[in-house]
Amino acid sequence: MGYVFSEKYDPHEVERWAKDFWEKNNIYEKLKNMSIERSKRYYFIDGPPYPSSPSIHPGTAWNKILKDSYLRFWRLRGYNVHDVPGYDMHGLPIEHQVEKILGITSKKEIISRVGIQNFVEKCREFVTQNAVSMTKIFKDLGVFMDWSNPYMTIKNEYIEEAWKLIKKADEKGLLERELRVVHWCPRCETVLADYEVSQEYKDLEDPSIYVMMPVKNRENEYLVIWTTTPWTLPANIFIMARGSADYVRVKIDGKILIMAEALYRDVLRRAGIKSFQIVEVVKGKDLEGLEYTHPLKDLIPIQEELDKYHKVVIADEYVSLSEGTGLVHAAPGHGAEDFEVARRHGIPVYSLIDDSGRFIDLAGKYAGKPAREANKEIIDDLRNKGALLHEEKIVHRYPLCWRCKTPLLLRATPQWVIKVSKLRDKMLREIEKIRWIPRWAYERTYSLVSDLQDWVISRQRFWGTPLPIWICTSCGHKIVVGSVEELKRYSPNKIPEDLHRPWIDEVVLRCPRCGGVMKRVEDVADVWLDSGVAFYASLGRGGGEIFDKEVGEIDMIVEGHDQTRGWFFSTIRSGLIMFDRKPVKTIVSHGFMLDEKGREMHKSLGNFVEVPVIIEKIGRDPFRLFLLLNTVWEDMRFSIDKAKEVWRDLNIIWNIYNFARSYMEIDRYVFERGFLKDFYDKNVLREEDRWLLSRFYEVVSKATEAMENYRVHEASKTLLDFIEEDVSRWYLRIIRRRVWSS
Repeated sequence: MGYVFSEKYDPHEVERWAKDFWEKNNIYEKLKNMSIERSKRYYFIDGPPYPSSPSIHPGTAWNKILKDSYLRFWRLRGYNVHDVPGYDMHGLPIEHQVEKILGITSKKEIISRVGIQNFVEKCREFVTQNAVSMTKIFKDLGVFMDWSNPYMTIKNEYIEEAWKLIKKADEKGLLERELRVVHWCPRCETVLADYEVSQEYKDLEDPSIYVMMPVKNRENEYLVIWTTTPWTLPANIFIMARGSADYVRVKIDGKILIMAEALYRDVLRRAGIKSFQIVEVVKGKDLEGLEYTHPLKDLIPIQEELDKYHKVVIADEYVSLSEGTGLVHAAPGHGAEDFEVARRHGIPVYSLIDDSGRFIDLAGKYAGKPAREANKEIIDDLRNKGALLHEEKIVHRYPLCWRCKTPLLLRATPQWVIKVSKLRDKMLREIEKIRWIPRWAYERTYSLVSDLQDWVISRQRFWGTPLPIWICTSCGHKIVVGSVEELKRYSPNKIPEDLHRPWIDEVVLRCPRCGGVMKRVEDVADVWLDSGVAFYASLGRGGGEIFDKEVGEIDMIVEGHDQTRGWFFSTIRSGLIMFDRKPVKTIVSHGFMLDEKGREMHKSLGNFVEVPVIIEKIGRDPFRLFLLLNTVWEDMRFSIDKAKEVWRDLNIIWNIYNFARSYMEIDRYVFERGFLKDFYDKNVLREEDRWLLSRFYEVVSKATEAMENYRVHEASKTLLDFIEEDVSRWYLRIIRRRVWSS
């Protein structure tokens, strides 16, 4: 046998031997070389993990082990398997980690103290080192992928392929620069994607105030609005009402307050008002056009200019009758719904905060103050003006920046947008053609695509794929380039070897329209664009052409079910933009890795277990088997003790091996192909032998069918049941005396 193992199963001993054998004999390389000439191709794309730390989450290990099992299966089935791993290496999470290393607390410090070039180089060094460390762990887990040549989103050839998608969007008329209300992080000073916003919420206590807005030309009459964001009141421009709803004019201490009939009693109860008189009931549509005066007009200069827009606007779909007053304060520079209604009615949009979340000069008295911190002062001023009907506190779910945990602000800013909403119907048809495992992943995606929003691709940061957009400083002409070669045709200067900021910022083009100077927009791309193009960009330079002509579709992608809104969605969206079709045949969605109490693993909770620690305590094979036995799409509760339980299964297999090995060595047995046929021909097989062979072929059929349908948990359980029940418990018990006697 060549190597003498312990009688008792020791995973570490077996794994050391296996790893040593693989490395000395170049087993992975031999497997790859054996399959190169195969005509059947199987294309897999690795959803790139994020190298924000040198270690990996146990859930990431599960992900890679699932992929490894599928790729080994298809390779054994006779396919030439494309198995290049990858790393998603750009983005604000990386910047945030480097900021902590450098002691940076704001975006401005990067520019003034560190310098963009030094900062970007530190980001590159950080992710490169982490990728090396993560690769070591993946290889240590026995994951057979092409680790010698992983794709990396920071490489020039990858960036060029991402540029091609942006250029294609421009050619299709989908790329525009628009004013958009976005979730903005005042600490990181950039927009966040909707998917990122959904990742981090926290219960925060905020003011809940009811404000009286004086009706013009009606003495002591007020429209009552409600808000939990007093900082948006300086930017108030109009009020929304529901046309079909009933509104009351209610008299209180000589004042007439206007509110929805369905809500006014609750408002008065909160305000402690018991004595009142209903003067009139009117429909919301009768309030349309009713003008009012901003109560803080004399403190906010821009309100003089906006005064002509202060009126009631009907917007039924955005006015709730379940909370508030039925009259909705609208600041279109700080609310997506307000923004939409403003555009519909030709009302201007003003955002009164800057990139750092502080009020600008147009905000008058509040200029320079952080928006949320100004809440108290704004409320005090409303009270002093006699405009505050009632103040209380509310605890509500509020979105935070998932990197730095800063509360986000809604803010209107100009952004580069790909109008994927125009592709909604096509995308709905294409996702139906994809094989979704499990099926409910399709239902989630269908819901997402049905409400498809345009893709805001610009980010106001440093470490990312630079947007390949140049604007003429003279005539405003725009050029979107799709490659370095194309860039050379427009630029009189040498193109830098590194396409990142700040080097790419120095590339100046000559305007083909007026001969003027063209400068690149400073934004970098949404990191989801990097991962979204992986299905073709990972194929190397010219990946788009290779995918279109040779690949056609990726056979399989596998990620956690959170990637329904993330990588799965970005991949499909990119496929529609780039090639007018779905880019993948099968999408497998697996569960989350939780602790034994069902909580997500986080270092801050003290329930996070490092993968190297797991390997040290229980071994790789027990860890892998434990993971593969879990139903693929269900969340997994992990504990070291639970994982150790599979030692029993592996120990049974080990005992079977030792039993067979000991007698084979005595008999000096040499394995030869076709040995079963010899037994059949010699008619030496007994009834129990034929039964076991029958069960064996049945198990092969069931396991194969399960793997073809990506149900690795079923295949694993089928194999274990066969080994433990049929082979160990029954067959070995029956033949033991035969073995002794022969």
